[in-house]
Amino acid sequence: MTIKRMDNVLIVVEDLEAAKAFFTELGMQLEGETRVEGGWVDRVVGLENVQCDIATMRTPDGHSRVELSKFITPEATHDGSEKPAVNSLGIRRIMFAVDDIDEVLDRLRSHEVELVGEIAQYEDVYRLCFVRGPEGIIVGLAEELDGA
Repeated sequence: MTIKRMDNVLIVVEDLEAAKAFFTELGMQLEGETRVEGGWVDRVVGLENVQCDIATMRTPDGHSRVELSKFITPEATHDGSEKPAVNSLGIRRIMFAVDDIDEVLDRLRSHEVELVGEIAQYEDVYRLCFVRGPEGIIVGLAEELDGA
């Protein structure tokens, strides 16, 4: 086997506090925060003079992580689209299994979350939806139904 596990998914943000609050409201827990800088970071990411604040969010089961990074230097770049569509090239969303989509959406309303489409049901297996959170981050929510 060549891969042991998926360690984390990186999301670069401008407002680290808003992103942490959003993922906390989803049910993730702040695992740690740090600032990285220096030659080793420059070499790993292929940039110069990197200073980056990082917050690591962990799922309740402890198996999955989202790394939220705010670049101090060099400044983060934009691709020109504030709200890329779900079918835009590149990593477009993270999907989380939830107990109750309606309850999660109610909690997220205070974080200016936008429902991308609508809540849909796939056969008698799942209720699914996509939401757009801070900085255009798209998160999928999947509620497993009794027929699964």
